[in-house]
Amino acid sequence: MSQLAVDTADGPMPCLIGSPEGDAKGAVVVIQEAFGLTGHIQSVCDRLAADGWLALAPGIYHRDGAPSFDYADLPPALAVMNRLNPEGLGTDLDGVYSFLDGRGFPAERVAAVGFCMGGAISMWAATQRRVAAAVTWYGGGVAKGRFGLPPLVELVGSVRHPWLGLYGDLDHSIDPADVTRLAEAAAARHADTGVATELVRYPDAGHGFNCDDRADHYQPAAAKDAWARMLGWLDRHVARDAA
Repeated sequence: MSQLAVDTADGPMPCLIGSPEGDAKGAVVVIQEAFGLTGHIQSVCDRLAADGWLALAPGIYHRDGAPSFDYADLPPALAVMNRLNPEGLGTDLDGVYSFLDGRGFPAERVAAVGFCMGGAISMWAATQRRVAAAVTWYGGGVAKGRFGLPPLVELVGSVRHPWLGLYGDLDHSIDPADVTRLAEAAAARHADTGVATELVRYPDAGHGFNCDDRADHYQPAAAKDAWARMLGWLDRHVARDAA
């Protein structure tokens, strides 16, 4: 794994990084799943780099020593996750944005992509001014907010930048009816403001369907389609030659 440390107001934060060959299209902040900076998150960074993006995954558990957890070890992961709060998350994102700005990536060339718990954080990032677009992969907190943030069905009404949501209808942790409400709220935001929003649902996929490290969760067809949609979203809204 390729790693570096990013300075924040709360001390150095370890990050995983994927660097493209040649000039990058832009930068993608990859926000971790509940289990930390896993091999899956490094793989996401590497794959984005292969497509021409600088991908940086901040270790937002750094106040707890930046642990990562086995996928079978959910309770301790949740214990750390539940200590997150908007103040700390804002500090971490500010540190990442400052780092990327120093590397030549202004706001209009930065995206936020989040998985699982990171999906809620990536949407939150899209309500602020420092990213050009965001993608949420099966993000939790749809009907009940997490980390002191509003639920996504409310938060989506504040997005300022293009937002793409990717959800599986067989997700046992997210009620499909709540995903329907989220899709409706996203469409209303688009109708009211013109901000691009899209929510794609996969009827045969459950939670974590992009994670090929979890054989019981991975859904190759949905993962392939969703990955292509994400890349298209980034190319349209963030890449240096985006319209």
